[in-house]
Amino acid sequence: MTQKVIIFDFDGTIADTVEALVSIANRLAIEFDYIQITANELTLLRNLTSREIIRYSGVSLLKIPFLVKKVKSELKNKITELEPISGVKEALIELNQQGYSLGVITSNSHENVTEFLKFHNLNYLFEFIYSGVTIFGKTTIINNVLRQKQLKPQTVIYVGDETRDIEAAKKANIKVIAVSWGFNSPEALAKQNPDFLIHYPSELLDVVKHC
Repeated sequence: MTQKVIIFDFDGTIADTVEALVSIANRLAIEFDYIQITANELTLLRNLTSREIIRYSGVSLLKIPFLVKKVKSELKNKITELEPISGVKEALIELNQQGYSLGVITSNSHENVTEFLKFHNLNYLFEFIYSGVTIFGKTTIINNVLRQKQLKPQTVIYVGDETRDIEAAKKANIKVIAVSWGFNSPEALAKQNPDFLIHYPSELLDVVKHC
């Protein structure tokens, strides 16, 4: 039987970064000319797709790469203050013990992810970490990983908390597990028709077994 490879998003899926990212985004609002995110607006944004959020924010597409780079840089200063999503560490250890190969594909920086995993003694669980420089570039990264590691799409599962994760996995022809404990709401995720939608990390192992 071919070993299954489980690829995780990082922000909101493994690491509880939503509050920190909102705080950073609000500090950068004036510099990048968009409105700050209130509690009410965060609720609204959770129900939008990633593309709808960009349109809603009014941020110029030309500024987005610079904004993403600045956010990653500022998050670096907070990385050791962040905690794993409750229950995720146990789920990752269990998947590893069951013989699954684990990896990360993220739009965060490789340095941030590596430092977080080392700080929480999770780095030994992952065989690879790939970082992308664009918001909507995950399909390309997934395809590159499949090619470089000679993985068959039917053996790979992507786990993410945003609509763009579902979109990227589908374009790469791999199965996707959407998790409701991150950024996007369960309703927004469900509209994108993921293969599975789960609400607790403890559900991961059972779902993976049925993929």
